[in-house]
This record gives sequence, C-alpha cells and structure tokens, in this order.
Amino acid sequence: MNEKYLRIYMQDHLAGSTTGLELARRTAGANEGTDYGPPLAKIVDQIASDRRQLENIIRDLGFGADKLKNMAAWGLEKVGRLKLNGELTSYSPLSRVVELEGLLTGITGKWGLWVALLEVAPSDPRLDATLLARLRDRAEEQRATVEELREKAAREAFAA
Repeated sequence: MNEKYLRIYMQDHLAGSTTGLELARRTAGANEGTDYGPPLAKIVDQIASDRRQLENIIRDLGFGADKLKNMAAWGLEKVGRLKLNGELTSYSPLSRVVELEGLLTGITGKWGLWVALLEVAPSDPRLDATLLARLRDRAEEQRATVEELREKAAREAFAA
C-alpha cells in the first residue's frame, strides 16, 4: 500500500468533510420549520458521525489530520456563502437547490472514499471492511435522500 498517497487522500477527505458538515449544518438551519428540516437534521447528524469515523480510521492508520487543510476547507465554506441567490438579504429557493447540490456532491465524494477503502481493506488489517461497508451503504442512503430533496427544491424554485 502506498501510505503517502493514502495519507494525502484521507486528509483531503477529512478536509472535505469539514466543508460538508458546515454546509449541512447551514442548510439544515436555513430549512428548520419546513418539510426539508427533519431529513436535513438527520443528514447533519449522520455526516458528523461519518466525520468522526473518518477521524478514527485516520488515527488507526497512524496518520494525523492536516490542520491547515481543515482550516482552509472551513474558510472556503464560509466564503461560499457569498454567492448570489436572487435575493438581497434572505434565503431563496435557489439557495436551497444550490446547497442541496453541494451536499450531494460531498456525499458522493464520501461514498467514493468508502468504496476506495473497501478495495484496499483486504490487504490492510487496520481497515474494518464491515464498518466501511456500513458507511458506504449509509452514504448511498444519504445520496438518495438529498437527491429527492434536491429534485423537490428544483421543482419549487423553477416551476413557480
């Protein structure tokens, strides 16, 4: 196993999970009290749990987090909030669509991580294939939920 590449890959995904978790929290908060709120709150909890699992896997592999990457990822998510959404001061239906697309992209990336780790798990006893399969399956469920929400949001935003 190429530990150098695996370490970089894992650290990049940890940084991505920082961005994804912040985006999920913001999206859930902006949609509190709507039909989107409960499923997004559940997604936030799951993404936070997935991030903790990723930290544990990184630790089990003997790697550390790249604090600079994590700080940069956190900052990029904050800068991403500055995008135009068709409204001057409020959350818009376009905001919801774009944020859900961002979540979908992040969850798909996370799914790819779990699948990649499953590929190398048989050759590395530090990787728990059963756990990775559960994480992959949960990412698939998250993708399905967020895709359903994104489709609904697009209908509401663009059919009005």
